[in-house]
Amino acid sequence: MNATTGPITTRRLILQGAASVALIGLGNLPFGAAPARAAANDKYPEDAFKQKSQADAIKALYGKTAEPSDKVKLDAPEIAENGAVVPISVTTTLDKVTSISFFVAENPNALAASYRISDGTMPSVANRLKMAKTTNVVAIVEADGKLFSAAKEVKVTVGGCGG
Repeated sequence: MNATTGPITTRRLILQGAASVALIGLGNLPFGAAPARAAANDKYPEDAFKQKSQADAIKALYGKTAEPSDKVKLDAPEIAENGAVVPISVTTTLDKVTSISFFVAENPNALAASYRISDGTMPSVANRLKMAKTTNVVAIVEADGKLFSAAKEVKVTVGGCGG
């Protein structure tokens, strides 16, 4: 028989202590009600996502039209070998950007994605879109209450044969 006078250190005791420290640390993170209230104030643009035509989707989302701008940089491939995953990205040098949206004219629903941009955030968004066929991809940036756009035609090939 072996008698000990101090606490016995076992793997189970160490793991329980580590878990307790981790849970106490999580108590200081902002998981509270404030972020949930902020998210609840952003209304999901359901009507805009249901629109079939690009013009109707832009009108439903923004209520006005956009003007082309060289300050909006849309990066998309000229030829997409797989229409299921077409990589696109948008960056802009405009100030006071509040949203960036992607539209694909020939898709069943024209609005593909829409992002709210918080103050102080770098206005840059990347995504992979699903495209039904060859068409224009349009990016619209809302900045300082005005709309600016950039467009690029993306050719979607069947089976990766660029033609």
